[in-house]
Amino acid sequence: MVNPDKSVVFLRVFKKTLSPLLIAFFLAGCSENQTSHLANAANSAVTPVGQSAQGASGAPVFDLHLRTDIAERTDSLSESPPIEAETFTESDRLLVRAQRPTFGDLDAMQKRRYIRVLVAFGRTNFFFDKGTPRGFEYDLLMEYEKKLNAGAKSPEDKTKLFFIPVPFDELLSRLNKGEGDIAAAGLTVTPQRLQAVSFTNPYISNVREVVVTNAASAPMTSLKDLAGKSVLVRKGSSYVDHLQALSQQLIAQGYPAIQIDEADARLSTEDILEMVDSGAVPVTVADEHLATMWSAILSELRIESELSVHSGGKIAWATRSNSPKLINSLNAFIKENRKGSLIGNILFSRYYKNNRWITNPLSAQDRERLSKMRQLFETYGAQYGINWLELVAQGYQESGLDQSKRSSAGAIGVMQLLQSTASDRSVGIDDIHDLENNIHAGAKYMAHLLSRYLTDPEMDRAVKMDFAWASYNAGPNRIRRLRAVARERQLDPDRWFANVEVIAAEKIGRETVDYVRNINKYVIAYKLFFNAQQRAANGN
Repeated sequence: MVNPDKSVVFLRVFKKTLSPLLIAFFLAGCSENQTSHLANAANSAVTPVGQSAQGASGAPVFDLHLRTDIAERTDSLSESPPIEAETFTESDRLLVRAQRPTFGDLDAMQKRRYIRVLVAFGRTNFFFDKGTPRGFEYDLLMEYEKKLNAGAKSPEDKTKLFFIPVPFDELLSRLNKGEGDIAAAGLTVTPQRLQAVSFTNPYISNVREVVVTNAASAPMTSLKDLAGKSVLVRKGSSYVDHLQALSQQLIAQGYPAIQIDEADARLSTEDILEMVDSGAVPVTVADEHLATMWSAILSELRIESELSVHSGGKIAWATRSNSPKLINSLNAFIKENRKGSLIGNILFSRYYKNNRWITNPLSAQDRERLSKMRQLFETYGAQYGINWLELVAQGYQESGLDQSKRSSAGAIGVMQLLQSTASDRSVGIDDIHDLENNIHAGAKYMAHLLSRYLTDPEMDRAVKMDFAWASYNAGPNRIRRLRAVARERQLDPDRWFANVEVIAAEKIGRETVDYVRNINKYVIAYKLFFNAQQRAANGN
């Protein structure tokens, strides 16, 4: 079931952490209605997904760029009620006001009693646990806040940290625009970034990029063991460059090239680690400290510590170049805390204790189930212009492709629809206890979501699928309201990852966020599997 909307997430958190004077300061001038309504989407035909490239044998080769417990849905499929302002709370107004350009060094920040920290929403550095901010960067900087306020005589004298989630690629530009004072997102110090901002001393030095495999696979003893292997890494990451360099070295020594598969950049390295843990992906490369943290939760990960494809990186916090007092204060904190294991103090297990981890959709049992349903997915995917593997991935997330599954809310079968949803005039399919009707109804409902609520021709098709999946899980009108909040919060309402998903995590909880991420991971797993089959058929 979808978690109830937590409309007081940030207000509740900051009532605990911000002084009354600071709350009053942020709320001043915020009485105007800042919620802008998204226009109602007009009906339009579903645009078919582009055809996959053809292999030598004529079979499709799938690229790895994503083209792509159900709650009782009370939204009418046929009606589009206006977006309400109920999800735009006073805490949202705090965040909007906090991002107004403000400059100055640490003394000015202490005078105004707050420091704004720009963070990137993710699964390690900053996320939400039951509506409360958590994560490595969050926990570490809250320790800095304690040090900063050690001599404060009263709560009103304390300087509080104010965490503002923004897209990763906007961290430094927003920092320099005065919309934040510190950027904290696992930032690697690079010459290019040093031209734009100042960095603290590193709080993680000599970062090593290591090979990570599944514990059930044979251990690797040398980087040469990667020759001819498929390695999945995040598109655009430094891992790609370093693997390509290693592959060229292996080729020069007479070994086969490494098969480097690039997952869409919208997925994180943590997502890929989860895929390796499930057995859906055999090998990846990750920063050693990141893999170490996640191996405490994902028990089937094996970190090949001796197999490093790159080393020497430094991770630090960034500030504007004209903030030497803030830099010195942060450096003093980092120096004092280097004796202990900063990483080891972050107890991720308590945050992810009840998380629903992905499983391997390519197990023998699940492949057998898919073989019996494949034609139905292909038929209705083609009929409604949706890549059939995206429908399969969604069905696997919903039920494990199990038509006998029933939820406590009454959702039925592979696609976990309510009969009332399937019987609505916008879908119009009866008896979804029947397998074909169930898959047909799921595909048609997805097509309805795409054609009614996601009609912007400028929106990328992959992003439309993300929003359609989120709407399938949480209800289309709720997602439309969350997009309105994202717009007000200076996030992009037309991008799910790192934007609207941040608002969803705050106000719904992790379910919808994980739902969309998991489906995307399953899409990648299926594409890798079928691409490998195609390469084998071609003798590659």
